[in-house]
Amino acid sequence: MTDPSPLKYPIVQISLDLTNLADALEMADVAVSAGVDWLEAGTPLLLGEGLRAVEALHTRFPKHPIVADLKTMDGGYLEAEMMAKAGASFVVVMGRAHEATVRRVVDAAREYGIKVMGDNLAADDRIANAKWLESLGVDYIIHHIGYDERRLIKGLSPMDELDEVVECVSVPVQAVGGLTIRQAIECPAHGAPLVVLGAPLVIDADDFKAAGSDLHAVLSEICSEIRKTPFKQPKSWG
Repeated sequence: MTDPSPLKYPIVQISLDLTNLADALEMADVAVSAGVDWLEAGTPLLLGEGLRAVEALHTRFPKHPIVADLKTMDGGYLEAEMMAKAGASFVVVMGRAHEATVRRVVDAAREYGIKVMGDNLAADDRIANAKWLESLGVDYIIHHIGYDERRLIKGLSPMDELDEVVECVSVPVQAVGGLTIRQAIECPAHGAPLVVLGAPLVIDADDFKAAGSDLHAVLSEICSEIRKTPFKQPKSWG
């Protein structure tokens, strides 16, 4: 497995927010050849294909960590256990879940040697939620403005509170939700080294299909730009 440590350099993750496995594997092939580090089995893909999506990605790309974006809200241990056994390196639990669920996801992750991402989507206070998730043992924070929320409330962006979230926790942060390509590239300069490329960056946000005709060239350029961006290590890391 490639070194997943975000402390040494920015990590580029592609979110495979597609609804069928054939398209997801095709896009993953292009992404890996373009230099992407982590592959995310996005929520639409998990809904459409289930555990076999994680299994197929892990089998095809055994050296690339797989993020299973199941958005767990209940049944924390079982869902994390299933994803780990299928080959996931990371699982996602929601910050709006009950404390017991977050703790059980963390328990399963420790048992199976994987990591937990805590997602602050739809939290009343995203900064406080990030701190709470860290206190329960998650390894990463996803600072997230949701797809539907962005369409109902125009102008929302994870960049609005990204600096505050980064500085309030001592674990790595990624910003997700409606970023422009330039904003994604600049995330490491804000202390958020886990850069996610997906809807609507390289996935068509409304049709959930690859955006543009030369995905390899686009991804290669974005990966190169991200790795040239100086990483600002947050003060909270000590």
